[in-house]
This record gives sequence, structure tokens and C-alpha cells, in this order.
Amino acid sequence: MNFGVLISGTGSNLKAILEAMAAGKLDGRVPVVISNVAGAPGLAWARAHGVPTLVIDHKAFPNRAAFDAALVDTLRAHEVDWVVLAGFMRVITPVLIEAFPSRIVNIHPSLLPAFPGLHAQKQAFDYGVRVAGCTVHLVDAGTDTGPIMAQTAVPVLDMDDESSLRARILAEEHALLPRVLQWIAEGRVRVVPGENGARARVSIAGGGVT
Repeated sequence: MNFGVLISGTGSNLKAILEAMAAGKLDGRVPVVISNVAGAPGLAWARAHGVPTLVIDHKAFPNRAAFDAALVDTLRAHEVDWVVLAGFMRVITPVLIEAFPSRIVNIHPSLLPAFPGLHAQKQAFDYGVRVAGCTVHLVDAGTDTGPIMAQTAVPVLDMDDESSLRARILAEEHALLPRVLQWIAEGRVRVVPGENGARARVSIAGGGVT
């Protein structure tokens, strides 16, 4: 299974993916890592694992659709099966979504549908929730609205501040995302269309147990 990974920053989730592969916990390969930011630190993680990297600067394109078309061409050239958004800070368009239908995965630092969009950890902390967490979901045309694949809850402790909560959620992201990608590699993931206008759902053969 070929996972093409898109990043914009530190790439800590990319690092978790590559380490899971190196440890034999994820049956797949990353044929390319693409960043829209030339100085993204995550590119160094990829190179250290021998993974080809490319920078496609979104500012070089007239609009989001043209940028996404370039992403599609590059991903296809590297024979990517699934696309993983691992801290990719761009809103993607139907150009990319339709090129990889139900095959784009995102990791979000909240228990969706709560706190979609940017700064989810701050949203959760400011709201005063007692339980936060992270979600792996398929990407659709909305903002963090795609079918949910898996979630991990993180308790909000009395001594927490936004920074400590963010760090503990991130640690769970690093465990959850490779686990879900392994389900994909094993062919256990199926999208079940909703009936009568209902949302699509994700079915995991074996109940999502590793």
C-alpha cells in the first residue's frame, strides 16, 4: 500500500508513520512526501528515512484548484494509493478529493464533530471540556466533516494548560494514525453510504481492533 503524505510543518505524525513502518507495525510505504512550505522541518524526517520529498509552493499557482491539480499529478506519478494529510495546512478542493475518492485521510486534534477547524485544542480548552482527544477521518468537501474512522479520548486534567493538553493529544495522534493506516493496508476499511440523505459511515472489519 502506497501512502502519499502531505505536510506543512514539523511532520511529527509523518515521523510516527515512518517509524511504524520501520518497526514492522505498518505494512506500507511512503513513495513521496510533499510540502507546500520549502522549510518544513518534516521534510528532514522523510529524507532521513530515505523517502523522496518534493516542495510544491501553493503561492506559485493562481488558485487552490490549480495547486491541487499539481498535487494530483505528482501523487499519481508516484503511484500513490491513499493520501494522508499529516499537518497539511491547506484547504483542499474537489480536484484532489475526486482524484482520490474516500482515499484521503486526515488527523484532527479533537473529538469530532466537536471543535473542527483551526486551533481545536485551544477551542476545547477554552470551552472547558473535561474530555478532549483526536480523530482520524476521511476527507470530504466540508471542514473536518468526513466519515470518522477512529478516535482516542484524552482527559483534561485540572493542572492542564493549553500547551500540556496539546502535547498529550499529539502523543495519542502518533499512536492512532499509524494504527488506522494499518487497517487500510489490511483491507479492513469500507465506506458505507448513508441512506435517505444520512451521512456515510466507515466500517472496520474486526471492529477496529489491532
